[in-house]
Amino acid sequence: MFNPSRDEARRFFIESWQKHQAAAPLTDLELMTVGVLLRHPEYHPFLSLDYLDRDWPPEFGETNPFLHVSMHLAIEEQLSIDQPAGVRALHRALCEKLGDEHAALHAMTEGLAEMIWQAQRQGMPPDPDRYLDVLRALVGAPTSTGG
Repeated sequence: MFNPSRDEARRFFIESWQKHQAAAPLTDLELMTVGVLLRHPEYHPFLSLDYLDRDWPPEFGETNPFLHVSMHLAIEEQLSIDQPAGVRALHRALCEKLGDEHAALHAMTEGLAEMIWQAQRQGMPPDPDRYLDVLRALVGAPTSTGG
């Protein structure tokens, strides 16, 4: 999945879940996806083509399950290659501070969302330093701006 469309990504998640339920062989990326989905049983009802076109407007306080899973997968990839540099150590520190890896991953999704939102708002590329600063602030470490 290299730069998939919204529908392609959603179909991939749905198909991965269906393969898991059928005990069919899974690729590494499908295994990673199913691992995220298993930690989110609240999203299981949405893993059907009936929800392919549904929107979850944040102004209504709804979480888009497909976006949430995508962010988890992005963070899994970041951690596997430690990019941006230092994210793996910040993840470990968040796990220690929060006492729960899944809670740490959710805190990281907030930082990732902040970076993406700021980039879109400013019409600029995402700034990994902003993301790392959010994570540093969460663990109580000094930020690049001295905060």
